[in-house]
Amino acid sequence: MTQFSVLDLVPVREGGTLEEAFDAARDLAIAAEQAGCARYWVAEHHAMEGIAGGATSVVLAHIGNATSTIRIGSGGIMLPNHTPFQIAEQFGTLAALFPGRVDLGLGRAPGAGPELQRALRKDLHRAAEMFPQDVAELRTLITGDIDLPIKATPGHGADLEMWMLGSSLFGAQLAAKLGLPYAFASHFAPDHLDGALELYRREFQPSAALSKPHVMAAMNLFIGGSEEEAEYLASSQLQAFIRLRTGMPGKLPAPIENYRASLPAPARAMLEHIGQASAIGTAEQAAQSVRAFIERTGADEIIFGGSTFDPSGRSRSIKALMAQMTQQAEQEAEPAAMH
Repeated sequence: MTQFSVLDLVPVREGGTLEEAFDAARDLAIAAEQAGCARYWVAEHHAMEGIAGGATSVVLAHIGNATSTIRIGSGGIMLPNHTPFQIAEQFGTLAALFPGRVDLGLGRAPGAGPELQRALRKDLHRAAEMFPQDVAELRTLITGDIDLPIKATPGHGADLEMWMLGSSLFGAQLAAKLGLPYAFASHFAPDHLDGALELYRREFQPSAALSKPHVMAAMNLFIGGSEEEAEYLASSQLQAFIRLRTGMPGKLPAPIENYRASLPAPARAMLEHIGQASAIGTAEQAAQSVRAFIERTGADEIIFGGSTFDPSGRSRSIKALMAQMTQQAEQEAEPAAMH
């Protein structure tokens, strides 16, 4: 059975505070755990006033302390921004604090301009080129397969799951070569989804961590009592995306009625394109979209993104989707049980 998880950018809304954003992240993780979700992941972004997940491992400690069973992890850590040793220490610490619950998802794209490069004291272009070697070094620091001259403590021998993230063929190829589970960022970059999954499955080489390919794909999720209500809920993220693409990022804006209709045709087309991996509507409509996406991708897991101005709207969407999918699974199982 397909597993469902939550991806959180820890959004900071207009008129809101960082404290409120972290409280909302905690509440969302608790709701996801109660609804039966498998994982709660936080994405790393820097120098963006509307996203509070920059110190990803610290946020995950906050989430881990508020929950007890759901897996917590990075979706992802952008490794070019760091050294493998630092990440081994951070996630080794998390693995010791929350045994059997920690995922380390890794991405290559630093997504940074020259100002952030200076702030991080990194040549991010060169660091991105070193990504495959850094991933291999990080895995060795954790597994201890090779006797390195230095050991990460915490980190060495940590019980955690490593994942490769991507939105292109590069990540798929590296995940296959290293025998890692693979998560595709289809919620905002759907172009290479089918090709990347096909390549990953075709070239997958079993590893000590994973015997066969394992795919997670991302979707946006907004559920309302009606299709119009769901669109209203989604409009904050749609506005944020348009602002980001037009060079004017900021805090998460308040929702707007009929937002799409107010946009010029090119902007509507852009939202339609990136919305290929979206489930927006009533619980029944969203579940139908999710099932169609699973059929298309064959994904083992689906992870749901989607920031809402009212944080409770996100929790309600997750709970409604999980309840709908569970109900449908039970209905499908009934005829089989009667035979």
